[in-house]
Amino acid sequence: QVQLVESGGGLVQAGGSLRLSCAASGRTFSTYAMGWFRQAPGKEREFVSRINWSGYNTDYADSVKGRFTITRDNAKNTVYLQMNSLKPEDTAVYYCAAGTAYYRSRDAYGMDYWGKGTLVTVSS
Repeated sequence: QVQLVESGGGLVQAGGSLRLSCAASGRTFSTYAMGWFRQAPGKEREFVSRINWSGYNTDYADSVKGRFTITRDNAKNTVYLQMNSLKPEDTAVYYCAAGTAYYRSRDAYGMDYWGKGTLVTVSS
């Protein structure tokens, strides 16, 4: 069982930056692929970024590539999402998720555990 708690959301102006954190419980954090997903009002949840257990492999949605960076610190059981050059269309609730298989972690259905989310609002 893995419990995930996101933090770091808030209100920021367009062009600004935020860093989201996701703290995980459990001693097996380092074995999980981790992902970030987001859901804007009235829209379906969508993939943002993922990272494999070691941090060697990362992947991004085209909409955030070059602006967002995912990292993890297995010693701290934490995964991060650095978000730069934020745009109003990045406004959403951001969810952290953990899955046992990196190859399935682009799909929300491939993830096994979810946090409750943190709200990011980008004003124009």
